[in-house]
Amino acid sequence: MPRATDFSDDERQKGIAALHALHPAIIAIDGPAAAGKSTIGYGLAQLIGYLYFDTGIMYRAVTHAALAHALDVHNGQAVGALAQQIQIDITPAPPAEAHEGFVNVYIDNENVTAHLRTPQVDRTVSIISAHPLVRDALSAQQRRIAQHYGSGDAERPGIVMVGRDIGTVVLPDAKFKIYMDASLTERARRRYGEQRAKGKDVQMAQVMEELERRDTLDSQRAHSPLRPATDAVLIDTSDLSTEEVIRGLLLIARNLVHPTTE
Repeated sequence: MPRATDFSDDERQKGIAALHALHPAIIAIDGPAAAGKSTIGYGLAQLIGYLYFDTGIMYRAVTHAALAHALDVHNGQAVGALAQQIQIDITPAPPAEAHEGFVNVYIDNENVTAHLRTPQVDRTVSIISAHPLVRDALSAQQRRIAQHYGSGDAERPGIVMVGRDIGTVVLPDAKFKIYMDASLTERARRRYGEQRAKGKDVQMAQVMEELERRDTLDSQRAHSPLRPATDAVLIDTSDLSTEEVIRGLLLIARNLVHPTTE
């Protein structure tokens, strides 16, 4: 990834224009926990006027529904059937109204956004998200949402979708795919800071152990493992600021549309 230290306003505008030229207007971002996907994805979406959508919120929606139906959350068949039966939709929302997700989430037209970050959902969502049938059902729903916003005819002219398998499974034909990573130490430092800022009593060693365990689960699962798409832009965010990463992405986007002759 280029270091965008000298980045003129003209180059910035060309990068934005290049992203606006995407058809469909979809940007796919994948990577492990605390790699910077959410911060950078949201910042990029704000800059270019796209909807920011962290697809993890859909797994929370299924978790909420499973708990509301008193299902055995370890029963992949039952939870998978539920995920296939319900329809999940999203609409843009100001951050103050969207409960940290930047979208409002609906299950069968009922706004469930306020119920998706409860302690019970927090404890259960990793179990739900591991079920292959759930992942299959949500991949289909994520494609539907991507096509809706990627068409340019929705409330926003495009969408930035963030997750673990967007570029490899959900949207393998997306024109601009990004895979973000960072060292385990840096990711643990970020996550530790986030947790402490929320008033949680955590230790650095505990945070690092949890990230290592999540990395193993994500990368070694048989169904849609975490890995970069073959045509994704690979970014190590360990030593880069949010601004540097976004500038670099704009440079890459500009060069994709207007390749340099050098």
